[in-house]
Amino acid sequence: MKKIPTIFERGDNFKVINKVRSGCEWVIAGEGIATEKLDGTNVRLSVVSGKCIHLEKRRNPTKKQKQLGIQDGWYVDANSDDPADQWIFEAMRNTDLSDVPDGKHCAEALGPKIQGNPLKLKEHICVLFNLQAPVFENIGRTFNELREALTDLESLYSPGCRAEGIVFSHEDGRQAKIKCKDF
Repeated sequence: MKKIPTIFERGDNFKVINKVRSGCEWVIAGEGIATEKLDGTNVRLSVVSGKCIHLEKRRNPTKKQKQLGIQDGWYVDANSDDPADQWIFEAMRNTDLSDVPDGKHCAEALGPKIQGNPLKLKEHICVLFNLQAPVFENIGRTFNELREALTDLESLYSPGCRAEGIVFSHEDGRQAKIKCKDF
């Protein structure tokens, strides 16, 4: 999965400024759907007949790898014998895939031992981006509307908790994001 661009350009302090990033104009034009950006670990599940047959985790390249031309957003095999991967395997095992179409599905692994559990979940689980990400029906699209909405944006996935942000997805596959901390 390619790294998703932030909708707006960044200023000197790394916060976003009121200037739309080239290629993200479609968001401001009202195209695409707005889903909750979930704060966990990005994984990819290969599903066949309602079962995960292969689990991968996203890795960002090191500075040296970037110099060699390796791009952001590549996946490596998760290892069931590696203690660092135990929680994403538990999340995968706890996820009902019975109605999920065969294929590769990018997801966010969430839960008590992942990313500090900002959604205060009781168990580990994977949320498939293309099938299960909660949708924000009436979210504004301008810089000021998004800044105001993200000031205290409540999670749709885990009400009572703060959402990490919003991912906008166009039907043609383009995506753009904005996080609460971007402002």
